[in-house]
Amino acid sequence: MKGEDIYNGVTEIRDDLIEGAAAPQRRRPAKKRLLGTVAAVLAAALVAGYFLWPGSGPAVIEGYAIAEAEYPEMAPYPDESGLYAAADEAAYEAAYAEFEAQYDAWSDDVYARRNLDSHAAELADYLTSGAAQFLSGAEGENRALSPVNVYMALAMLAELTEGESRAQLLELLGAEDIEALRETAGDVWNAAYRDDGAIASILAASVWLRGDMDYKQEAMDALAEYYYASSFRGEMGSGEYDEAYRAWLNEQTGGLLGDAAAESGFDAETVLALAATVYFRSKWADEFNPDKTEGGVFRAPDGEVEAEFMRSSDGGYYYWADKFSAVSQGLESGGGMWFILPDKGVGVDELLADGSYMELALNPGEWADSSYIIINRSIPKFDISSGIDLAGGLKALGVTDVFDAETSDFSPMSDMEGVFVSSASHNARVAIDEEGVTAAAFTELAMAGAGAPPEEEVDFILDRPFIFVITTPNNLPLFVGVVNNPAA
Repeated sequence: MKGEDIYNGVTEIRDDLIEGAAAPQRRRPAKKRLLGTVAAVLAAALVAGYFLWPGSGPAVIEGYAIAEAEYPEMAPYPDESGLYAAADEAAYEAAYAEFEAQYDAWSDDVYARRNLDSHAAELADYLTSGAAQFLSGAEGENRALSPVNVYMALAMLAELTEGESRAQLLELLGAEDIEALRETAGDVWNAAYRDDGAIASILAASVWLRGDMDYKQEAMDALAEYYYASSFRGEMGSGEYDEAYRAWLNEQTGGLLGDAAAESGFDAETVLALAATVYFRSKWADEFNPDKTEGGVFRAPDGEVEAEFMRSSDGGYYYWADKFSAVSQGLESGGGMWFILPDKGVGVDELLADGSYMELALNPGEWADSSYIIINRSIPKFDISSGIDLAGGLKALGVTDVFDAETSDFSPMSDMEGVFVSSASHNARVAIDEEGVTAAAFTELAMAGAGAPPEEEVDFILDRPFIFVITTPNNLPLFVGVVNNPAA
């Protein structure tokens, strides 16, 4: 399986999808906290994530900020209100002309930000290998991952390293050098970023500095320029600085990871922490009718459990392969949520290692085995969360030096010796109900259908462990996960 083939369609988005993207109701989500402890006895800790929906632009933390990131402006989503308010034909024609001009500006802006085709191979390889490494071996537990989140965190870490420490990160991320990594990371950022009044998809990042240390300005400038990272300085280990940190996290994530944020803070020995957040929320393009939700049995690895199944029956594309079948539930934001059901006798770990499910999610338009038929969906509601220790997985993927004080090289950041990453972890939460999807994640470094379906309709029942992938309108995976028990 070639990376170019996997990722060939990542920048494609049909005009009908853009035109049909209705402006969502911008309700502030129940917030969720993203972050946790940073470096213990260490030199450097990182936290990262990606966030979708709350406020526009970076949060301002008074008293500690030394630089605030400035996000790029976007052309606003076209305002249709003038069309409905027009009193006569002339007024309508004028309003339509204005709407058309706004739409053209907005559409041009959206398309201009999708420049991922030249990065197909490295992104596809990273996404597939990363998901397999960090989601496999759940042993009956639920797991969720934001691969884009982890990517941006590791790219930021690379900015602060040199020598073999940087080389290992570059190899994992598929970049020849730091300049190539900056270009790819920038294109990923812009492909995911939306703040147009209809959809909000905003990546936030920050750098938390120790007040009594000198840092190299060039590294701090790179984080600000290429990752829109705000920077703060204060006393590590102090209650006030910890509270400022938690306030930033809650502001960027809508408080969705509030419990984790409440436990976040810095040890006195912490040299630096990088933080980035991800929050995602979208309604389904076609919501499920709550009156049709029914209880049923889900066959979890440890035995049968009761779950609430959302049901619908309508036309859609049904996909199949040698080991799985899949459908996508469209999102109002223009993206979708893939449900991948392994064939009977095939485990989720086997599919994760195979990687073909990711090929489908990245490039569904090129998938050979698909058919437009009536799909009788039965999808369990779930609200899952998981914590993943990334350190072992990163080492298995070749990133080792940054975890060892004897081999780590953080010279671009500071002249201080012995700086290393003391911990690397990823926390994520994904919930779906009849209305839509809510998800968030943070990284800290301180689906039966082996054959073609019937001609007219198919029952797609997610009553055993399955994989999901949440994608943006340009097929960039924001979240990937394994649901072993929707009732857990």
